[in-house]
This record gives sequence, C-alpha cells and structure tokens, in this order.
Amino acid sequence: MTQVLKARAGIITEEMEVVAADENLEAEFIRQEVAEGRIVIPRNKNRKEFKYCGIGAGLRIKVNALIGTSSDRDDMEMEARKLAIAEEAGCDSFMDLSTGKDIDGMRKQSLSLAHVAVGSTMIYQAGIEAIEKYGSVVSMREEDIFEVIERQAADGLDFMAIHCALNMDVIKRMQATGRVTDVVSRGGAFLTGWMLHNQKENPLYEKFDRVLEILKAYDVTLSLGDAIRPGSIADSLDGAQLQGMIIQGELTRRAQEAGVQVMVEGPGHVPLNHVEATMQVQKRLCNNAPYYILGTLATDVTPGYDHISGAIGGALIGACGADFLCYLTPAEHLGLPTEEDVRTGVITTRMAAHIADIAKGNQQAWARDLEMAKARVAQNLDRQIKAALYPEQLKATAAVGDDHGCVVCGTGCAAQVAAEYFGIA
Repeated sequence: MTQVLKARAGIITEEMEVVAADENLEAEFIRQEVAEGRIVIPRNKNRKEFKYCGIGAGLRIKVNALIGTSSDRDDMEMEARKLAIAEEAGCDSFMDLSTGKDIDGMRKQSLSLAHVAVGSTMIYQAGIEAIEKYGSVVSMREEDIFEVIERQAADGLDFMAIHCALNMDVIKRMQATGRVTDVVSRGGAFLTGWMLHNQKENPLYEKFDRVLEILKAYDVTLSLGDAIRPGSIADSLDGAQLQGMIIQGELTRRAQEAGVQVMVEGPGHVPLNHVEATMQVQKRLCNNAPYYILGTLATDVTPGYDHISGAIGGALIGACGADFLCYLTPAEHLGLPTEEDVRTGVITTRMAAHIADIAKGNQQAWARDLEMAKARVAQNLDRQIKAALYPEQLKATAAVGDDHGCVVCGTGCAAQVAAEYFGIA
C-alpha cells in the first residue's frame, strides 16, 4: 500500500510520525492531510531509511537542490561533492538531472549517498538514450519512455517529475496565442518536438493510467512537470500556461483517486503582481495538492544574480501558499553550477522559505525569530548562534566584535540602552 492508501485506511506510518515530530504537529493531522492529498511524503518503498520530509499544507516550506552530470561536465565525483554541500547547507531533497554518459550509475551513486529524498526528471534519460540509440529525440519509442520510468522507480527514486500535463491542446493554444520564449522546459521541449514531428499525442498524457500504475507499485511521488511554464515575464499567465494548469488539475485528481502521492510544478518567470493569482488558480484547479515552485524569477534581467531574484519571488509565492521551492543558483541562465553555486543556491532559497513561513504564520518560524530577538536584547551570543539559520556566518562575524558580538553599536547598543530604561536588561 502507498502512503496515501495507508492514510485512508487510518494507518499512521513511520514516515508520518517522523514528519509530525519534525513539524511539532500531531501525527493524526499528518495522516489526515496525506489521505486528502494535501501533504506528500516522498519515500520509495525500495529506498533505505533517510531524513523524511513532508511537503504541503500546514508544514514548513521545503527546499530542493539540483545536481547532475552533462555532456559538458561529466564528473560524478564533483556531483557527489555537490550533493554533500547541498545537504550541509540544509536542502530537504534534491533532483539528479544527469544527462552524462552513465545516467544509471550516477543515479545509483546519488541514492547511495543521499540522506534526503531524491527525485529526477525521467524524460531526460529517455531522450538522451533515444539520441544514442536512434540518432534523435524525435525517434524515441513510446515503450522506451515507460521502461525508463520503471527503471528509475525500481532503483529507488522517491519522486519523479513527469510531463504528463502537456498535450496537443496545450501546444495548439501556445501556437495560436504566440509566446516570447515558447517552451523553456527541457523535458517539455523534448516532448513537444517528439509530438510535432510524429503528429502523435504525448504518451505520458494519453497513457496516464500506465504512469500511475508504475508509480503506485513503488510508492513514487508524482511531480506533475510544468512543461509550459513561462520563460519570461511577458509570458506569465498566458493562454498556454493556463491551459496547462487546467490539464494539471485534471491529472492531479486522477492521481489522488488512484492512491498515488502527487504534487504540482510551476511556474518559472512571474512578475510579483501575478504571483497571488497564479497561486490561487493552481491550488483551486489542483484540489489543493502541494505546489512545487521552479523559481519564482521576479524579473528577466538579473543574470548572475537570479538566485536573489528567485528568492524574492519564492518568498512571495511561498507566503501565498506554495509548499516546495526549487533553488536557483548564480549560474541560472549562464551555465552549470559550481560547488559554491550550489551552496549559495540552497542558502538563499532556505532564506526565502523561512521568510514565507513567517508570513504564513508557521509557529516554528515565529518562535525562532522571537528567540533571536530576545537573545540580541540579552546580549547572549550563544543563543543567537543557536537561533541563526546559518550560525557559522554569525560565529565568524562575531569573532571580530566585542563581548556581545556587535561591532556596529559597541557599548552604545540601542537595544541594550532601551532595555535598561525599561528594566529588562
């Protein structure tokens, strides 16, 4: 039985108990929300134990990192270091997006080293193998696609981005309305090219029940890939995106009814004035399934600093109800991220997630900030370090300050002077 089916049968699993303890919530609350599809706990039945995380309603916003080889940088040892760095920086999960020579080997390495949930975008491997076998992505066989899903699920992946919500109606809508950036999703581009070349429907949409059958067998969480997300501010909330969101909603309900855990991906480049509307429409259409954000990039003009733009957009969309943020690094739109880029990406996205948690009224987030404020007034550096999201940075900075770690005010610390007058020093 999957987590969903166990939850519906009234069973509180070990994974639910772990999530409840981590979130300081009742296990019964977690069970109910998993049963209703508002929380997912990615955990493949073939996977060894790891640090489980819950994603969805009432929980802290989680952060996902990306690693993976490519034809330009096929270094599995480097990717292993990136994985360790991402975990050290506090990611809750990561996706292996490898397209290098040994995709299977890289995935097995990731699963053996990881202490968090591991995901993938399966069409990458199917597309790369089609190029190797037949000379092009458009020559890919339908059976090849499903064989890759089965293979990756059997290896132990906990969640899988699958672009099932792309169909001919969505493509026709995009062609009719026009776009500045067309298709920016790599997986979406693979499938769009295949569909137009072969004049056939997307097999992942047409045979969605077969996708669900495989995922259900291994209890893999379906991440409904956003093949048509906007790649520029100008394309946000256009007809193609809205058409794709409608299809995502239909498939989400089918997955939930089948007992498969499902979350929904979106949305790319979004101006801040579109964020709340995007969130409301997506949640309404998708039966309040957890929402997994790729971005959100609040502007197109910050190459080299897209991790900051993404953190701004991510904080707002998180405050509006998003549940899961995929990091952006300084290398976004420029190239493959370095090890330091990975660290920076996780740090900035965790900051965005925490800021959003405060706005959503998460009790753990509020308690942490309150503790920091009280520790500053009390001039208690140890308590400040304990409350800090990244204590090492505080330690390093405090080392050059005075006894209470403030080099700006020194003995004239405003908080301490006020505390003396209020009798709380």
